[in-house]
Amino acid sequence: MFGRIAHRYDLLNRVLSLGCDVSWRRAVSQRVAAARPALVLDVCTGTGDLALAIGDGLVVGADFCLPMLDLAKKKIADRGRRLPLCAADALHLPFSDGSADVVTVAFGARNFSDLGAGLAELARALRPGGLLLVLEFSRPRGPLAPILGWWARNVPPRIGRMMSGDSEAYSYLPASVSTFADSAEMCRNLTAAGLDHVRARPMTGGVVTLYEGVRP
Repeated sequence: MFGRIAHRYDLLNRVLSLGCDVSWRRAVSQRVAAARPALVLDVCTGTGDLALAIGDGLVVGADFCLPMLDLAKKKIADRGRRLPLCAADALHLPFSDGSADVVTVAFGARNFSDLGAGLAELARALRPGGLLLVLEFSRPRGPLAPILGWWARNVPPRIGRMMSGDSEAYSYLPASVSTFADSAEMCRNLTAAGLDHVRARPMTGGVVTLYEGVRP
């Protein structure tokens, strides 16, 4: 499914988020920079937007979708950047224990076939004291929740079908948000994966949440 929509993925991200996806990734990259890592592993890197936002020389991008990685490779080359990529299943990463100072995943966790196993695998790849950052869609709360919820349920499927020609993908994507763990449950899952100092930071009225945890 992700392979079929790869050619329209970046454009639809901008359109459907009204450009907010850029600021969301910037928030992650700033948090990464504050950790001063020597090596970052960006899992579910897709077309490489978050990895590129983090910067050259310290990030490796991994994804299981080859058409997405092909686009990431071209984007990296077009920008004259240096950023290694690898094909990898997030539940079975080809990295040894404690490989990375920071592990990031943006809008990929809700697609894990087993959320608990996936988070545990991300934690395994962290060195002791390393930081896990998970950026994911969440269900809005507060006074704008009805409007934002209506948008998420109705607009992405219609615009996604029109621009990508793939009705399945852009029905699945908003539906996956409605069934994904809420903030409290996600924090419990991160704790169960063995992480400390777990917290959740909602952004844009709770449309997305940035979760973090530290490997003891």
